[in-house]
Amino acid sequence: MRRHLIIIVTIVFAVFSGVFVFAQNSGSQDSGSKDKSFDVRSSIGDMHVGKDADAQKQGLPLYPGARPKQEKDNDPLNFDIFTESFGFKIMVAKYESDDPAEKILAFYRDKMKKFGKVLECHNTNDNSGFHSDDNDQDRNKPLKCEGDNSGPVRELKVGTEGNAHILAVEPRDSGAGTTFTLVYVYTRGKQGDI
Repeated sequence: MRRHLIIIVTIVFAVFSGVFVFAQNSGSQDSGSKDKSFDVRSSIGDMHVGKDADAQKQGLPLYPGARPKQEKDNDPLNFDIFTESFGFKIMVAKYESDDPAEKILAFYRDKMKKFGKVLECHNTNDNSGFHSDDNDQDRNKPLKCEGDNSGPVRELKVGTEGNAHILAVEPRDSGAGTTFTLVYVYTRGKQGDI
Protein backbone atom coordinates (compact mmCIF):
# COMPACT_ATOMS: atom_id res chain seq x y z
CA MET A 1 0.00 0.00 0.00
CA ARG A 2 1.85 3.07 1.28
CA ARG A 3 5.12 1.18 0.87
CA HIS A 4 4.76 1.26 -2.92
CA LEU A 5 3.94 4.97 -2.96
CA ILE A 6 7.00 5.64 -0.79
CA ILE A 7 9.15 3.57 -3.15
CA ILE A 8 7.80 5.45 -6.17
CA VAL A 9 8.36 8.86 -4.58
CA THR A 10 11.87 7.84 -3.49
CA ILE A 11 12.77 6.69 -7.00
CA VAL A 12 11.26 9.78 -8.57
CA PHE A 13 13.11 12.14 -6.25
CA ALA A 14 16.35 10.22 -6.77
CA VAL A 15 15.96 10.63 -10.53
CA PHE A 16 15.06 14.30 -10.06
CA SER A 17 18.08 14.90 -7.81
CA GLY A 18 20.44 13.28 -10.30
CA VAL A 19 19.05 15.26 -13.22
CA PHE A 20 19.07 18.49 -11.19
CA VAL A 21 22.71 18.02 -10.10
CA PHE A 22 23.68 17.21 -13.69
CA ALA A 23 21.92 20.34 -14.96
CA GLN A 24 23.55 22.53 -12.30
CA ASN A 25 27.01 21.13 -13.01
CA SER A 26 26.67 21.26 -16.78
CA GLY A 27 26.23 25.02 -16.73
CA SER A 28 22.98 24.75 -18.67
CA GLN A 29 21.24 27.04 -16.19
CA ASP A 30 22.34 30.51 -15.23
CA SER A 31 22.09 31.96 -11.74
CA GLY A 32 18.84 33.77 -12.57
CA SER A 33 17.00 30.56 -13.43
CA LYS A 34 16.74 28.93 -10.00
CA ASP A 35 12.96 29.54 -9.87
CA LYS A 36 12.30 28.31 -13.40
CA SER A 37 10.98 24.94 -14.41
CA PHE A 38 13.22 22.11 -15.50
CA ASP A 39 12.05 19.94 -18.39
CA VAL A 40 13.57 16.85 -19.94
CA ARG A 41 12.15 15.35 -23.10
CA SER A 42 13.60 12.12 -24.47
CA SER A 43 12.70 9.06 -26.46
CA ILE A 44 12.16 7.06 -23.24
CA GLY A 45 9.98 9.63 -21.48
CA ASP A 46 9.39 13.17 -20.31
CA MET A 47 9.96 14.85 -16.96
CA HIS A 48 8.94 18.24 -15.58
CA VAL A 49 10.01 19.74 -12.27
CA GLY A 50 8.98 23.21 -11.25
CA LYS A 51 7.62 25.55 -8.65
CA ASP A 52 4.72 26.36 -10.95
CA ALA A 53 1.98 24.41 -9.15
CA ASP A 54 -1.10 26.43 -8.40
CA ALA A 55 -4.84 26.00 -8.03
CA GLN A 56 -5.59 26.68 -11.71
CA LYS A 57 -3.13 24.05 -12.94
CA GLN A 58 -5.01 21.61 -10.69
CA GLY A 59 -8.28 22.55 -12.40
CA LEU A 60 -9.59 24.67 -9.52
CA PRO A 61 -9.97 28.41 -8.96
CA LEU A 62 -7.94 30.04 -6.21
CA TYR A 63 -10.02 31.00 -3.20
CA PRO A 64 -10.66 34.78 -3.41
CA GLY A 65 -8.10 36.73 -1.39
CA ALA A 66 -5.87 33.70 -0.74
CA ARG A 67 -2.12 34.17 -1.03
CA PRO A 68 0.81 31.75 -1.17
CA LYS A 69 1.89 30.67 2.31
CA GLN A 70 5.17 32.37 3.13
CA GLU A 71 7.49 30.09 5.04
CA LYS A 72 10.89 28.53 4.57
CA ASP A 73 10.91 25.58 2.16
CA ASN A 74 7.28 26.08 1.13
CA ASP A 75 7.76 26.28 -2.60
CA PRO A 76 4.91 24.90 -4.67
CA LEU A 77 5.79 21.60 -6.32
CA ASN A 78 4.84 20.50 -9.82
CA PHE A 79 6.52 17.21 -10.67
CA ASP A 80 5.69 14.72 -13.37
CA ILE A 81 7.40 11.90 -15.16
CA PHE A 82 5.80 9.96 -18.00
CA THR A 83 7.05 7.05 -20.09
CA GLU A 84 5.26 4.52 -22.25
CA SER A 85 4.87 2.11 -19.31
CA PHE A 86 4.02 4.47 -16.43
CA GLY A 87 3.25 8.02 -15.46
CA PHE A 88 3.23 9.97 -12.23
CA LYS A 89 2.25 13.57 -11.50
CA ILE A 90 1.98 15.46 -8.24
CA MET A 91 1.18 19.12 -7.67
CA VAL A 92 1.20 20.70 -4.22
CA ALA A 93 0.51 24.36 -3.41
CA LYS A 94 0.00 25.85 0.05
CA TYR A 95 -1.98 29.04 0.69
CA GLU A 96 -3.28 31.16 3.54
CA SER A 97 -6.38 33.27 3.97
CA ASP A 98 -7.80 35.58 6.63
CA ASP A 99 -11.17 33.82 6.25
CA PRO A 100 -12.33 30.98 8.52
CA ALA A 101 -11.93 27.35 7.45
CA GLU A 102 -15.67 26.85 6.93
CA LYS A 103 -15.81 29.48 4.16
CA ILE A 104 -12.86 27.91 2.32
CA LEU A 105 -14.32 24.42 2.69
CA ALA A 106 -17.71 25.60 1.34
CA PHE A 107 -16.03 27.28 -1.64
CA TYR A 108 -13.97 24.22 -2.61
CA ARG A 109 -16.69 21.70 -1.78
CA ASP A 110 -18.74 23.29 -4.56
CA LYS A 111 -15.81 23.62 -7.01
CA MET A 112 -14.54 20.05 -6.49
CA LYS A 113 -17.93 18.50 -7.35
CA LYS A 114 -16.99 18.60 -11.03
CA PHE A 115 -14.48 15.80 -10.33
CA GLY A 116 -16.98 13.51 -8.58
CA LYS A 117 -18.38 12.84 -5.13
CA VAL A 118 -16.64 15.00 -2.50
CA LEU A 119 -15.62 13.23 0.70
CA GLU A 120 -14.87 15.14 3.93
CA CYS A 121 -12.29 13.69 6.29
CA HIS A 122 -10.50 14.76 9.47
CA ASN A 123 -6.84 14.25 10.23
CA THR A 124 -4.37 15.10 12.97
CA ASN A 125 -1.94 16.91 10.66
CA ASP A 126 -1.71 18.28 7.13
CA ASN A 127 -0.35 15.20 5.40
CA SER A 128 -2.97 15.65 2.68
CA GLY A 129 -4.03 12.05 3.31
CA PHE A 130 -3.33 10.11 0.17
CA HIS A 131 -2.45 6.50 -0.18
CA SER A 132 -2.03 4.31 -3.21
CA ASP A 133 -2.25 0.57 -3.55
CA ASP A 134 0.01 -1.46 -5.75
CA ASN A 135 -2.04 -2.69 -8.66
CA ASP A 136 -3.75 -1.11 -11.66
CA GLN A 137 -7.28 -1.94 -10.47
CA ASP A 138 -6.73 -0.16 -7.15
CA ARG A 139 -6.02 3.12 -8.95
CA ASN A 140 -9.70 3.15 -9.91
CA LYS A 141 -10.91 2.75 -6.32
CA PRO A 142 -12.58 5.83 -4.82
CA LEU A 143 -10.62 7.76 -2.21
CA LYS A 144 -11.45 7.14 1.44
CA CYS A 145 -10.67 8.69 4.83
CA GLU A 146 -7.51 7.41 6.49
CA GLY A 147 -6.90 6.59 10.14
CA ASP A 148 -9.57 7.20 12.76
CA ASN A 149 -10.99 10.21 10.85
CA SER A 150 -10.49 12.64 13.73
CA GLY A 151 -8.36 15.73 14.29
CA PRO A 152 -8.24 19.47 13.59
CA VAL A 153 -7.26 19.25 9.91
CA ARG A 154 -10.25 18.95 7.60
CA GLU A 155 -9.81 17.44 4.16
CA LEU A 156 -11.94 17.36 1.07
CA LYS A 157 -11.09 14.51 -1.29
CA VAL A 158 -12.47 13.65 -4.67
CA GLY A 159 -11.51 11.13 -7.31
CA THR A 160 -9.74 7.81 -7.21
CA GLU A 161 -6.46 6.41 -5.92
CA GLY A 162 -4.93 7.15 -9.34
CA ASN A 163 -6.52 10.56 -10.01
CA ALA A 164 -7.01 12.50 -6.78
CA HIS A 165 -7.79 16.11 -5.86
CA ILE A 166 -7.31 16.87 -2.16
CA LEU A 167 -7.77 20.00 -0.07
CA ALA A 168 -6.41 20.10 3.50
CA VAL A 169 -7.56 23.01 5.69
CA GLU A 170 -6.32 23.94 9.15
CA PRO A 171 -6.29 27.01 11.41
CA ARG A 172 -3.21 29.23 11.00
CA ASP A 173 -0.56 29.01 13.70
CA SER A 174 -1.32 32.59 14.71
CA GLY A 175 -4.92 31.58 15.42
CA ALA A 176 -6.46 34.05 12.96
CA GLY A 177 -7.33 32.81 9.51
CA THR A 178 -6.67 29.56 7.72
CA THR A 179 -3.90 27.68 5.94
CA PHE A 180 -4.87 25.34 3.13
CA THR A 181 -3.05 22.97 0.82
CA LEU A 182 -4.23 21.88 -2.62
CA VAL A 183 -2.86 18.55 -3.87
CA TYR A 184 -3.34 16.78 -7.20
CA VAL A 185 -1.97 13.26 -7.78
CA TYR A 186 -2.23 11.28 -11.00
CA THR A 187 -0.74 7.86 -11.81
CA ARG A 188 -1.02 5.56 -14.78
CA GLY A 189 0.56 2.29 -15.88
CA LYS A 190 1.91 -0.51 -13.75
CA GLN A 191 3.73 0.74 -10.70
CA GLY A 192 5.82 -2.41 -10.79
CA ASP A 193 7.31 -1.27 -14.12
CA ILE A 194 9.24 1.49 -12.39
